[in-house]
Amino acid sequence: QLQLVESGGGLVQAGGSLRLSCAASGRTFSMYAMGWFRQAPGKEREFVAVISWSGGSTYYADSVKGRFTISRDNAKNTAYLQMNSLKPYDTAVYYCAAVVPLPGSSPFEVTEYDYWGQGTPVTVSS
Repeated sequence: QLQLVESGGGLVQAGGSLRLSCAASGRTFSMYAMGWFRQAPGKEREFVAVISWSGGSTYYADSVKGRFTISRDNAKNTAYLQMNSLKPYDTAVYYCAAVVPLPGSSPFEVTEYDYWGQGTPVTVSS
């Protein structure tokens, strides 16, 4: 089992920044691609960003491209999501997730991920 614990969420004004962390334990962190997803009230969980096991590849949802940055530190078993220029529609519970990528799998799909954290809430006020 891989355990994931998110932190860093909170209340911020529009235009502000937050840095989310996802601490992993239990298995070899560097085996996994790490994704960030979010779920707003009444909506489905949606893809935000993903980073490969090495950190060499990253992908973002169009809605956050240019504002959010995903990164990881395999020595610290931690993934990060730096969120800048936050907007009210970024308000959601943010989840990190882990997957060992398989050929043909999509890192953008919720169902592809094996492990999930409990989520950390982010509220952006206007």
